[in-house]
Amino acid sequence: MNRILKSALAAFLWAFAGQAVSADLMQVLRDALANDAQYASARAARDAGLEVLPQGRAGLLPTISASASAQYSDLDIDFRGALPSSSRSGTSNAITFSLTQPLFNRNNQMLYEEASFKAAQVQAVFGQATQDLIVRVAQGYFDVLASQDSLAFIQAQKKAISEQLAQAKRNFEVGTATITDTHEAQARYDLAASQEIAAQNDLEIKKRALQQTVGKFPERLVPLKPSVTINLPRPATMEEWASAAEARSYPVQAQQAALELAVREIERIRAGHLPTLNLVGSLGRNSQNVSSSGATNTPTDSTSMVVGLQLAIPIYSGGNVSSQVRQAVASREKAQQDLEFSRRAAALSARQAFLGVTNGVAQVKALEAALISSQSALESNKLGYEVGVRINIDVLNAQQQVFSTKRDLSKARYDAIVNGLKLEAAAGSLSDADIADINRMLASD
Repeated sequence: MNRILKSALAAFLWAFAGQAVSADLMQVLRDALANDAQYASARAARDAGLEVLPQGRAGLLPTISASASAQYSDLDIDFRGALPSSSRSGTSNAITFSLTQPLFNRNNQMLYEEASFKAAQVQAVFGQATQDLIVRVAQGYFDVLASQDSLAFIQAQKKAISEQLAQAKRNFEVGTATITDTHEAQARYDLAASQEIAAQNDLEIKKRALQQTVGKFPERLVPLKPSVTINLPRPATMEEWASAAEARSYPVQAQQAALELAVREIERIRAGHLPTLNLVGSLGRNSQNVSSSGATNTPTDSTSMVVGLQLAIPIYSGGNVSSQVRQAVASREKAQQDLEFSRRAAALSARQAFLGVTNGVAQVKALEAALISSQSALESNKLGYEVGVRINIDVLNAQQQVFSTKRDLSKARYDAIVNGLKLEAAAGSLSDADIADINRMLASD
């Protein structure tokens, strides 16, 4: 019974482990969101940046403080024989509460307004970090699949060359072929073996690159469906995507917030010429207990309450405020130019990604047709070699053409998909819903 239970448990754990190490694109993205150090750093930076909101609001709210003191004094007086000496000792305790409420402080008001734009800026930066992570995960995922496909095609080519080599040796032994056919096949086989080693190394590198983002690497990634269809982007015009990128991309949003900050910073610095008005108040209680030689001890208690207005008028600061205003004006001009550059860069990224998708879809269709032609040419060369109208090198070249076309077709599909994600990211609209759409293009286990 124990052996049966152990066998059943081992089978269950083996099956569970097999499921755990196989992951699709959505699962890999979830792992990256939880484990990627670069994304975690961006999230922490966002959380830290959002604290400017309560900090800006604090400048408009009252501040309350309390102070307390306790003292003991001992005084001895000696009149040098003229009068009898005397002494005085006692304790004094005090507690005071103070309140300051800004009534007019333009500097603090502008800091409060700037806080919302600083928060918008850090949110935009984090949004871009999220989109960058999605693209990095998809790129790494499909880089691994492309490398796996390349290795599989090289291994299949190596096997086909091995069969052709064996056939060439048999034909040479029976005298129907020359030793040249054997040497050509052997050279191609050795080259394929070298390419297989390089492909294995490339696959390991791609796996480790994905592991750096995800934190772990599943033993198996779910591949694309064999007959997947990659659609053209919607809308289908490049300029619409460019316009959307100029208006909505996260770098543009961050730079727009930076420009708003620069504009308000000018007004905040100019507030250095304005007066400030505060409502101030204090409430205190003092208790004394003093005893003197020859006198009766009389404890005293007192309570004080003060309410008033405090006005501060800046008169001259050595030209510091005026200099800071000029500096802020120059910073605003810089922010305007940075915004224009950001818009142009976003539009360029959108155009490049759009062309990558459209050209990629066209290339996939062309390579699909080329694969059919290459396979037909291979069959024709094999038949021609058997009947003596083709030589061995013709078959080897046709085989290489088939596997090269398969490799190029596989990579073209992956590149078109990733460029589609880059296009959405350039327009500021990439989300996990796009990953879910691509996930449906993967073959189910």
